Amino acid sequence: MDIRNLITFIHVAERNSFTKAAKELGYSQSTVSFQIRQLEAELNVPLFDRIHHTIALTKRGREVLKYAHQVSKLTRELEEEMQKEDKVRGHFRLAVPDSLCESLLREGFLDFRNRYPGITLQIIATGTEEMFRLLNHNEADAILTLDNHIYNAEYVIVREEKVGMHFVAAADGPWCQKKKIRIQELVEEPFVLTEKGMSYRRLMDEKLAGMSLEIQPVLEIGSTGLICSLIEQGVGISYLPDYVTKRGIEEGKLSYLPVVDFEIEIWKQLLYHRDKWVSPQMESVIAYCIRREFAEEKEEKGR
Repeated sequence: MDIRNLITFIHVAERNSFTKAAKELGYSQSTVSFQIRQLEAELNVPLFDRIHHTIALTKRGREVLKYAHQVSKLTRELEEEMQKEDKVRGHFRLAVPDSLCESLLREGFLDFRNRYPGITLQIIATGTEEMFRLLNHNEADAILTLDNHIYNAEYVIVREEKVGMHFVAAADGPWCQKKKIRIQELVEEPFVLTEKGMSYRRLMDEKLAGMSLEIQPVLEIGSTGLICSLIEQGVGISYLPDYVTKRGIEEGKLSYLPVVDFEIEIWKQLLYHRDKWVSPQMESVIAYCIRREFAEEKEEKGR
């Protein structure tokens, strides 16, 4: 069996298109069609249903895809053993929320570039719904979410962790003197928040709506670093993940507000589609994301 036929099959299955697979691989469409027919003949099973110029994996096709990924992975592992790290090349598309961009890239990216100069990285800052649309249409190779916990067999969860969330204000502000605060007391205060509809902002708004409450922020902006800076200056209050506010808390510039009747469960998850071919560059970028974004890996690195 020709391994190239299996690789072509993976590309067609990921894109649901002979044309797109041919373009990605640099083959003619007739070559791709021939390779798939040859593979189907060798296995004696139809791999795709072909209906009105569209294709979809058959049940046996999905089974073959699992084995094809295993063969591809073993082949890549063999190739990687035979080459140095600086030979790993390719383009990788990672979709993330705005609030994770700074922590992902602020430290460590230069080391990654030096180690893998052949990898180019595209960061797509967007909301959770759009992330999954990109993932399902193979317009993103992996996603890093900050939202509800995602349970779906269509996706491989590489790493996940629960994220702490707090209302924060300037450390010398009047709210920080209180021992207990009800959310109803805060909603009329000036708030600086991330954009409406984005990850934890959306969940906060939904929680408030269930309590017949609403916050009208004085400023909405995607940069959590800038939000922290403004809150430190006393512009208002915000609702942010703990990893964003950690530095301000440690430096005594920010304080958590003791809001007693408001809690949202937020998860950080690194995922990719189960049918995705995990290339060497994908493995390298995923390893970098794990080191930068997940606490357990950071602790291990620091020991």
